[in-house]
Amino acid sequence: MSTPRIVICDDEPDLREMVGEYLSARAFNVEMVGDVRSLKTAVDAAPVDLVILDVRMPGEDGLSALRSLRAESDLPIVMLTAADGVIDRILGLEMGADDYVGKPVDLRELEARIKAVLRRRASSVVSVAEEKQIHRFGPWTLDLDAARLSGEHGDVTITAMEFALLKVFAENRGRVLSRDQLLDLAHHRGWEPFDRSIDLRISRLRRKIESNPAKPRYIKTVRGLGYVFSDDAQSGGPKRTAY
Repeated sequence: MSTPRIVICDDEPDLREMVGEYLSARAFNVEMVGDVRSLKTAVDAAPVDLVILDVRMPGEDGLSALRSLRAESDLPIVMLTAADGVIDRILGLEMGADDYVGKPVDLRELEARIKAVLRRRASSVVSVAEEKQIHRFGPWTLDLDAARLSGEHGDVTITAMEFALLKVFAENRGRVLSRDQLLDLAHHRGWEPFDRSIDLRISRLRRKIESNPAKPRYIKTVRGLGYVFSDDAQSGGPKRTAY
């Protein structure tokens, strides 16, 4: 994982330097700015993982900056507020701040809150991937929304029927499926029951995704029953003996 880039925006030089030195010593990539204009320049210059933003600053204040940043992105933002700034904290959270820390700043608390915000953001990224119906197995990524199969060397061309079969397998990982079940779940009723062409299509799929189609790792034949999809490296293989 790359070092998180954090921008500290506060008009107090001593506080900026104290926080910046503390976070830099803890493996964060820190940039320090003294006003909102410089903050926006820093955010536009390169990707930022989190902003520490003071509420009360001369010129454009932190709440105004928060509003404009939220209009453009979901960049994580931790607000710095005065110890008695309850209204500022409420406004900041209602406007989309991820968290706040009161002044005078407790550096250990600030570090803990930063890490918590970054963890939540990482979890939300995973959730988005799940919502987008992305299945991963070995070096392969199957994007169901885009109907795309990609590997280490880019996208792999598959037919609509091959995609339908692979989708069924990915959504039923570890479950033994008969030919009838595959025909039904893949919604290709143009195929005849017991049509051995499904074996041919699976054979073609294996040639595209298996490093050794003769000894498949992902789509395995379960003698007398049908097929099972699994990734031995992740799931420990199917429960039944497969050939």
